[in-house]
Amino acid sequence: MRAFLRAKIHKATVTDANLDYIGSITIDKTLMDLVDLAENEKVLVVSNTSGARLETYVIIGKENSWTICMNGAASHLITTGEEVTIMAFEYTDTPTKPKCILVDTKNTFIRYL
Repeated sequence: MRAFLRAKIHKATVTDANLDYIGSITIDKTLMDLVDLAENEKVLVVSNTSGARLETYVIIGKENSWTICMNGAASHLITTGEEVTIMAFEYTDTPTKPKCILVDTKNTFIRYL
């Protein structure tokens, strides 16, 4: 089996960073639904601003809040205002076309990639 890209939110802006949280990334439910991310799913978060990369899990954010919040220790690596790409992968022998979206600087959906 190989790991293939399954979902991607491209060029999102981190809206908040909360050190006093157990961990994870909070993502607006609307964005999660567009790329089929699940609560507690493992994701790779890459800062297009600083180059920092980290793995964490997803917490559902309020629908249509356009929130992307780095929580816990991750907020030391990626902070408010940074541009990020959020990716999920799956292990399979048969790759499928990933669900990838582009968002604007306010994290509203622009289009599928």
